[in-house]
Amino acid sequence: MTARPSAITRAVAPPARALSAAESAEPSTATAPAVLLLHGQPGSAADWDGVVRCLGERATPVAIDRPGWDGVRPASDLEGNARAALAALDARGMDRALVVGHSLGGAIAAWLAAVHPERVTALVLAAPAANLAALYPVDRWLAAPVAGEIAGSVTMAGVGLALAVPWLRRRVSAGTGIDESYLVGVRQAALKPGAWRAYAREQRTLVHDLPELELRLGAITAPTTIVAGAGDRIVPARAARELSGQIPGAQLLVSGHAGHLLPQRDPQLLADAILAALSASQPSTVRGG
Repeated sequence: MTARPSAITRAVAPPARALSAAESAEPSTATAPAVLLLHGQPGSAADWDGVVRCLGERATPVAIDRPGWDGVRPASDLEGNARAALAALDARGMDRALVVGHSLGGAIAAWLAAVHPERVTALVLAAPAANLAALYPVDRWLAAPVAGEIAGSVTMAGVGLALAVPWLRRRVSAGTGIDESYLVGVRQAALKPGAWRAYAREQRTLVHDLPELELRLGAITAPTTIVAGAGDRIVPARAARELSGQIPGAQLLVSGHAGHLLPQRDPQLLADAILAALSASQPSTVRGG
């Protein structure tokens, strides 16, 4: 979760380093099918680096920093995130894409498929928080206007300060298999001004928008693959099982060794699911620039 500028707002916040192909907002000339990657909460485009490496040249990845985590725009609801995602595709001249979402990004991906079906060729939802079964009682408490904002600031500060301690960061890296450089990015993102506001705003989005999304799940026509981690302690396993029954024809895959952080812990499984979905669906089209 590095503090990278948004792929959608490069002109406003130019980066200090070269952009990867997955982040570039230039119109695409690639022939490989488009794959839109939506991170969770908190998160950034960097969450998908391992998946992008596994995909290689078999897909054209579009990884964005969502509103609230790009350092420019405030956090938004599901429709606001969907509009930002579609703007990223439009900036690259892409009509349609296979949409991949992790955690809260999974809810945004499902919303896109339900509300803007003409833009979505297929869905891959990784540890998705996309139905009411994904909520714990603490999620509703974190969505409270005052208590939630206080808790959000404490949570973000606690994560950032803990990962600032080198020996603790190395221990987390060793215990989870997540690269230490990624954890450095998490620390930086968690300590950014406004991170706690984005966190609290997105908790309210979950509580407010998931009932409406759940009503729309049955209308999704895009082929859908749900990938869950057997050890997920953030989104209950039953939520993924229920979701696979709520989205018509959805397929459920389970990673035996990953928890909630599937893009970091099992990027190959996600890449395989994406490539399988691409091969089973019509390739996305790219408008001429």
